[in-house]
Amino acid sequence: MPSVLDRKLLRDIRAIRGQALAIALVIAAGVALFVMALGTLRALEGTLEAYYAEYRFADVFAPLVRAPDRLARDIAAIPGVAVVQTRVSGPATLTVPGRPAPIAGRVTSVPVSGQPDLNRLYLASGRWPSADNPDEVLVDQPFARAVGLRPGDGLTAIVDGKRRRLRIVGLALSPEYIYALAPGQLVPDAGSFGVVWMGRKAAAAAFDLEGAFNDVALRTARGARVESMIARLDDLLARYGGTGAYARKDHSSHAFIRNELDGLVATGSVAPPIFLAVAAFLLNMVVARTIDRERQQIGLLKAFGYTDIAVGWHYVKLVIALTLAGVALGEVVGAWLGKELAELYTEYFHFPILRYELTADVLVGAAAVSLLAGLLGTAFSVRRAVKLPPAVAMRPPEPPRYHRGLLDRLRINALADPATRMVLRNLVRRPLRAGLTTLGLATAVALLVGSLFMRESIQRLIDIELTLAQRQDLFVTFTDATEPAAMHELRALPGVLRVQPVRTVPAKLRFGPVERRVSVQGLSQDGALHRVVTSDGRPLPPPGVGIALSDKLARILGAGRGDSVTVAVLEGRRPVRRIPVTVVAQQYVGLAAYMDLDRLNRLMGEGANLSGADLQVDARRLEEVYDALLERPRVAGVTRRSEVLGGLRRTLDRNLMLMILFFVGFAGVIAIGVVYNSAHVALAERTRELASLRVLGFTRGEVSYILLGELAVLTLAALPLGCILGHGLAWAMVRAYDTELFRMPLVIEADTYAWSMLTVLLAAIASGWLVRRRIDHLDLIAVLKSRE
Repeated sequence: MPSVLDRKLLRDIRAIRGQALAIALVIAAGVALFVMALGTLRALEGTLEAYYAEYRFADVFAPLVRAPDRLARDIAAIPGVAVVQTRVSGPATLTVPGRPAPIAGRVTSVPVSGQPDLNRLYLASGRWPSADNPDEVLVDQPFARAVGLRPGDGLTAIVDGKRRRLRIVGLALSPEYIYALAPGQLVPDAGSFGVVWMGRKAAAAAFDLEGAFNDVALRTARGARVESMIARLDDLLARYGGTGAYARKDHSSHAFIRNELDGLVATGSVAPPIFLAVAAFLLNMVVARTIDRERQQIGLLKAFGYTDIAVGWHYVKLVIALTLAGVALGEVVGAWLGKELAELYTEYFHFPILRYELTADVLVGAAAVSLLAGLLGTAFSVRRAVKLPPAVAMRPPEPPRYHRGLLDRLRINALADPATRMVLRNLVRRPLRAGLTTLGLATAVALLVGSLFMRESIQRLIDIELTLAQRQDLFVTFTDATEPAAMHELRALPGVLRVQPVRTVPAKLRFGPVERRVSVQGLSQDGALHRVVTSDGRPLPPPGVGIALSDKLARILGAGRGDSVTVAVLEGRRPVRRIPVTVVAQQYVGLAAYMDLDRLNRLMGEGANLSGADLQVDARRLEEVYDALLERPRVAGVTRRSEVLGGLRRTLDRNLMLMILFFVGFAGVIAIGVVYNSAHVALAERTRELASLRVLGFTRGEVSYILLGELAVLTLAALPLGCILGHGLAWAMVRAYDTELFRMPLVIEADTYAWSMLTVLLAAIASGWLVRRRIDHLDLIAVLKSRE
């Protein structure tokens, strides 16, 4: 049977049900974000770990040109190597029935006898290729679904310049292609890139690699030193055209997934504390007002024998009840949001199965953090109730002592009407509450600025990287270094207006103890199709002397202008040179290094070879040129800038807008919660005063103005403060998303501030309207009755 205090607790909650709901919604918003981010993070990490383990994703990868199969024994003898998997792999051009344009693809060998030792495949449907039929292949499932292929269908592939008719016998998934990107893509598009797995013998014949391999994957032994093992492997593969081994952390698919997981960590660590801080403030406001209102009841309870601990525990239970209500709602909403987010990720991350299961530690952690915030926020008020002596509690509270304040000294009161003077005096006499209310509303504005800016930020990134820096229509990648005569062939294609040669070489850049594997791009001085562009849109020509580094790469290496970095090229004659850094340019995608094309070719010592070209094409003949390029045997791939740009914009419009809508809703919850609670507390404190003014002849509008005018002043004061805090929050988000793969520029346009302030202003007006209705329905007789 509930005790007297428990029944009182229920009555108290019913009496403040509107305020309790507002507080619960603020807590629920913070908990929902926390559960969504952490729950999805756990689901992705758990799925990733299980997938890698079950399908034996390799620890080290090493591409090369050609090595005999017998070299596998020497690789296996390297200390730390547990498993060696050699294979044949290379680019291909795929033609799908019903699709007019060829599609970029990649062919990788698998044993026809069964699963490989590493990077095993999940067979989603169909069967394994037969040793008796070299044209049987597996195709990655997302690509097959996107283009409408099924087991039993056929497709045509151009492999090493030779056209082959292939028959699909199964659809598969691989841990290597969880996040599958075509060359030049920034976001995956399943219909524009396909992976084909072919029997080892058939693949070797297609690439003219019988008795040889051009790709190797390794599993390391427990406790192995990966960096030293990679160095030994590079030395071994150098004479066979090795372009530099790299660890799993640098594998493109794994790196993009880790980048997304880091983003979830940022989401779960930046926003929820804001909500919980606001909730703690609101709880303190409500509990403090409840204790003031029940001052005489506290005295009676203590006089009748209730201990200080019992009284304190009663108000602690009020805090716990309000907090747990928000936690329960937040965990339900967060679980739903997390499941929806996980479903959204399956469009980009291709797992055999993604299990979203909330673990107890996530739910308990959310509840514990919320309770801690609530209890800390109300500790002072509860302590005041505990320390209140019964005799003092039974007496009316000591009236506040007033004195001439700032308004009187500045003679502002003389210029204002009586109602406005009441508004200003009440604000000045309670500066702490006014400041905290303003700060609470400012956090709502800040949260909106910190979410809305991301659209403008990513739009600026797209403009710089894909409009100003890259102005080509097509980017052609050759299978290997090609002589300059290829430029004449490209210029001769009907519809090609301009050709700009590009040389890209893999290299390790070292400065002091820090080293990074990057691609060094050689650009021509007069190039207009592919340029280095600064953050403010200014094009920079390739340095006539030295090397240009992106600012992120320079920070990682610890190098600046004037320093010399060691450039160890990983192909050809593998030269090693110390080259001065002459330019550091701010860029937002990847780690980049640039040199003058002629100087890079002199460094390579191979003549004026090229690895690709940028093409400007007549728009009317773009498809014709695209198809013609993919038919050429030395072309490894062709990237359309319009497709990359379109994919980015589609992702931006779909996913980012969804996130912004969530944050707009959450910010509205904060604004409504702060304004509604502040107004209700003020109304409860000043009900007698306002009713007296009504009796003295003040109209409903004038009485409402006295109360809501304070909130209007605080709201207007919160708007510019929120913009300042929002700029800081946006800066923190930019820092949180600063990775080697992706950075965001800090761009906040005026309309972002305007929409953020307008949203909070509308939420405040809605809350004020609800309070105005309460004021209009005041029972003057009941209010003015004696309190005794």
